[in-house]
Amino acid sequence: TKRMLVEKMGREAVELGHGEVNITGVEENTLIASLCDLLERIWSHGLQVKQGKSALWSHLLHYQENRQRKPTSGSFSTSGILLDSERRKSDASPAMSPLRVSLIQDMRHIQNISEIKTDVGKARAWVRLSMEKKLLSRHLKHLLSDHELTKKLYKRYAFLRCDDEKEQFLYHLLSFNAVDYFCFTNVFTTILIPYHILIVPSKKLGGSMFTANPWICISGELGETGVLQIPRNTLEMTFECQNLGKLTTVQIGHDNSGLYAKWLVEYVMVRNEVTGHTYKFPCGRWLGKGMDDGSLERILVGELLTSHTEVDERQCRTPPLQQSPSMIRRFVTISPNNKPKLNTGQIQESIGEAVNGIVKHFHKPEKERGSLTLLLCGEGGLVSALEQVFQHGFKSPRLFKNVFIWDFLEKAQGYYEALDQNELVPEENWQTRARSFCRFVTAINNTPRNIGKDGKFQMLVCLGARDHLLHHWIALLADCSITAQMYEDTALIKDHTLVNSLIRVLQTLQEFNITLEASLVKGIDI
Repeated sequence: TKRMLVEKMGREAVELGHGEVNITGVEENTLIASLCDLLERIWSHGLQVKQGKSALWSHLLHYQENRQRKPTSGSFSTSGILLDSERRKSDASPAMSPLRVSLIQDMRHIQNISEIKTDVGKARAWVRLSMEKKLLSRHLKHLLSDHELTKKLYKRYAFLRCDDEKEQFLYHLLSFNAVDYFCFTNVFTTILIPYHILIVPSKKLGGSMFTANPWICISGELGETGVLQIPRNTLEMTFECQNLGKLTTVQIGHDNSGLYAKWLVEYVMVRNEVTGHTYKFPCGRWLGKGMDDGSLERILVGELLTSHTEVDERQCRTPPLQQSPSMIRRFVTISPNNKPKLNTGQIQESIGEAVNGIVKHFHKPEKERGSLTLLLCGEGGLVSALEQVFQHGFKSPRLFKNVFIWDFLEKAQGYYEALDQNELVPEENWQTRARSFCRFVTAINNTPRNIGKDGKFQMLVCLGARDHLLHHWIALLADCSITAQMYEDTALIKDHTLVNSLIRVLQTLQEFNITLEASLVKGIDI
């Protein structure tokens, strides 16, 4: 356990800025494999009669058999694609019902995986699942709490019947709860997994009045679900699909049908029903024509929620990852009564931090990198930092009329397209920039997706980062006469010194090969 924790903690220590450690997924797998061998050796020690290839699995099977004689309530059904649509709109509590902690249930999950043929394989898969759920010590404690069974299977001198050694051993395993393993999710990549979805609309603004047909699409590191239609008036459902890996984004939208096709979604939760990992995807925006930025679909970036382990189990966690956007930032429209205005220094700082996060990401070994999508689109990510740049000194429009950054970018595009034909600007480099900018804006406007103006801005920033064009576009926009009309004289974009430093910061992204998640650029032909 010490070696495994040093490897794992060492990696996190690096993230906190101590020393340099290199561990790959291969090493982690090797260490977990050695742990499984060690557990097999412990379970083989002092056996009365050797049964099967895996002593641990045969002990678990005996335990399961004993428990089934004393039946416990609660069964698990996995038939069809939508397993259940339990909750209707009237139910008040927006939290998911917690998953039952059950050793037998976790065994059943393993027994349902047809790809695992041998007892040794099943025992290893069960250990991996228990480690990922931070339940290994607790499960083994339950297994060994059936003293009658342990006496029946083991001789008096066996390791598992020496109380001091057994306690010490379970205590060592408890220390794994301090770190996050994905040793089950990342190994069994082709198995079917039930996922539970909960959509939480805003209570304040008539969440119950919604006539359109919603849909959702969930993406993870290993794949995506494709579009799933959500039955109308259903906010909670379970479906089965191939393991998606760690979840990254949710796309949610509706078909704009019926009298009341406006929907204010606070957040979406998705839980992997096998590992219990729950992800939250904050939204806090409207989906509907004529509302907010007119978006009928949104791409939400998620983060893994940390589990609350029992009070008696030592509380200690690995440092949290970047956060997905909070509610406040998501009401982003530029209106006079908007959130407190940031000064240019604060904006430069947030750009610096966002770019720094991306640079650090690429300096880590590949296996340890977090989600690039969060660094681009999450809270404090590149998109939100550039949003602040373009909002600074934006002239307040007439009352009751929201103007979005995208409106400004479209005007700038129109200006350059008009210029382009008259060839007013002889400088070759400048024309290439203007053409690339116009081409991207047009491609994003022509996407078949119903993404609103803020979503389009997000897409432009992600594509600009991918193709190393952001610093060119900033230079282009700073010189544009539309900028002169739409921004106050004090605006950051009109200050040459600040613009030049912004360009230099963005240039540091040129050396990195940024690949975007499919969900961010779906439907764009460029």
